[in-house]
Amino acid sequence: MNDPVAFFGNDDDRTIYDIRPVVILYWQCDSIVVMMKAEKLLMLILDGMPDRPVPEIGMKTPLQAARKPGFDRIVTEGAGGIMDVIGTGIVPGSDTAHLALFGYDPFRCYSGRGPFEAAGVGIECAPGDVAFRCNFATVDDKMKVIDRRAGRIKEGTSELAKSISGMKIDGIEVIFREATEHRAVLVLRGKGLDPRVSDVDPHEENSRILTSKPLSPEAVVTADVVNKFVQEAYRTLMKNPVNLERASKGLPVANMVLPRGAGTLRELQGFRERFGLKPAGIAGVSLIKGVFRILGFDTIDVKGATGGLDTDIDAKMHAALKNLTTHDLVAVNIKAPDIAGHDGNCAQKIEIIERIDASLQTVLKELPEEALIAVLSDHSTPVSLRNHSADPVCIAIRGKGVRIDGVNSFDEVSCSQGVLRGMRGKDLIGYILGIMGRAEKFGA
Repeated sequence: MNDPVAFFGNDDDRTIYDIRPVVILYWQCDSIVVMMKAEKLLMLILDGMPDRPVPEIGMKTPLQAARKPGFDRIVTEGAGGIMDVIGTGIVPGSDTAHLALFGYDPFRCYSGRGPFEAAGVGIECAPGDVAFRCNFATVDDKMKVIDRRAGRIKEGTSELAKSISGMKIDGIEVIFREATEHRAVLVLRGKGLDPRVSDVDPHEENSRILTSKPLSPEAVVTADVVNKFVQEAYRTLMKNPVNLERASKGLPVANMVLPRGAGTLRELQGFRERFGLKPAGIAGVSLIKGVFRILGFDTIDVKGATGGLDTDIDAKMHAALKNLTTHDLVAVNIKAPDIAGHDGNCAQKIEIIERIDASLQTVLKELPEEALIAVLSDHSTPVSLRNHSADPVCIAIRGKGVRIDGVNSFDEVSCSQGVLRGMRGKDLIGYILGIMGRAEKFGA
């Protein structure tokens, strides 16, 4: 017998199996392959939402205490994890964190917060400009900071900014513009400037404002101009009609500007050129808008997106779904949880989480089947600290191709058991590209 066969069993009971080569014909159905791939990404960045155990709610975090069926559905139907956005033990800033989440290593490409703030309010920094993030603040006549946010001033900041913009100090042009609420931007333009200067902002109340100092010999001019600007701004703002009216109403006056986070613009490769995804971004605060613009995102302005506690979350979500039809990635920043964390208000943070979740449930009904959804944060802002912390953030991703891991509650502890644990912020886009079938093969 010439055909190959195999005999199995003992001599008395032998079964013959034909093992001649078999040609298996198969075909690929393109429609099925397409349906099994995610083609879009909705990224919800819930600013400062993760927290630490809070005694007044039974040592739970606000996320653990909140009613959040929408968040829980995403992690139940997808994968959960925790992520060190910058690195273990590193406290992320909002700017460096967002850079990392979009795949940019902040240790290589970050040059200070100022240029991002400037871009967020529409100031295009030129080479050699030095930009600062600023707060309108309230100080007494001894230059002690009474309120770093001037009562979270919302109205009249445009008039205040115009009164101190356009100064010339030792040949240096001063460009000053209001941003969201108490925030503002200072740009210095002229020769001999260098960003290596210390902050004027003491970063705490009941402390005197600081004198900006050069941190290198090349920065002497910059520090000197900053200090002269701060003093002149104080004299001008004290007489401004907006502050006179606020004083008459017993409101904190915005009589001081506190510059910090000096930086210069650094050229970065655009997100679309780097990753092949057409991106759009939605945010209320100028800093995040600035990150979007510098990275080449289409920045979507949404009516009611204030960047404050009163922001219109539903309007942001509706705009995100609309723009997902024309973009590969839509990123939405919601600032409100971070504000509650900075204010140390646990009840308010829980209420905000539940507001976001209610809007999220509508999104899940309308989200296209081919879209991934990722919910995560840029950093933790525990109400006990009233500031950012180095705690990792929780993350959940749902959609075609995502491994389902059995986590069924979106919170800091439950997500730590998910398959996404151990990821860093700058790894996220690479993971997403892999799920979408867009990652490049490494090796043969």
